[in-house]
Amino acid sequence: MLNSRAVNIIIICVIAVLLGIKLSGRYPVQLWMFLVPAVVSLPFYIRGAINIRSNFFIKTVCQAATTENVVALSFDDGPQTAYTPVILDILETHKVPAAFFCIGKNIADNTHLLQRIHAEGHVIGNHSYSHHFWFDMFGSKKMGTDMEQMDMLTINATGLQPRLFRPPYGVTNPNVARAVKAGGYLAIGWSIRSLDTVAKDENKLLHKIMDELHPGAVILLHDTCKITADILPQLITGIRAKGYRLERIDKMLNVPAYV
Repeated sequence: MLNSRAVNIIIICVIAVLLGIKLSGRYPVQLWMFLVPAVVSLPFYIRGAINIRSNFFIKTVCQAATTENVVALSFDDGPQTAYTPVILDILETHKVPAAFFCIGKNIADNTHLLQRIHAEGHVIGNHSYSHHFWFDMFGSKKMGTDMEQMDMLTINATGLQPRLFRPPYGVTNPNVARAVKAGGYLAIGWSIRSLDTVAKDENKLLHKIMDELHPGAVILLHDTCKITADILPQLITGIRAKGYRLERIDKMLNVPAYV
């Protein structure tokens, strides 16, 4: 699969060939022709930015390479007082470990929930401090500072520094890649996107996830959604009924969760 480095090399090579032809004077080369490689490659960059599974700008772990019937639940955007405790109660009742990719600004008033997440055996991941709408437009240093803020809140609350990072909105680009590398993070995506933030029908949401189930799947959910809390018991039961085991994401992916 093409990544940004390969596409950049192709663009440079095509431009070099055009320049060589122009300098030789053998064939007419118009200036607009030099723009063609960039224009043609634009869809690759757009797809690479919005598709976290493409590994276009940065290698992102989105599922486990296994044939074993094992999956991992992950929750984004918390902690939040309305549904995070409900989801934690359900996970505790069903003895299911999960990953919580937390937003730093949500931790300040919910330190007890972050501590509970850790105490009950779940993984805490970094989902940035601000989760700003324009996060992916930040410079890499500003991104890094934002990510470090989330780390510090987690360290202060639990003594642990997250290594797993999930980019806000799942958007990647060269700046995100540089920030992840500079901070020593491991970028984590997903292979099943539930779309629970926009779902209205519980049955459709449940069936969507179950229909996409596969060995090594990382399931993206949100602990900020009522519908997610409502379907979670059925989802857990359904996953197990299909012969799957629910494992903690770091164990399933065989990666360290903390620095």
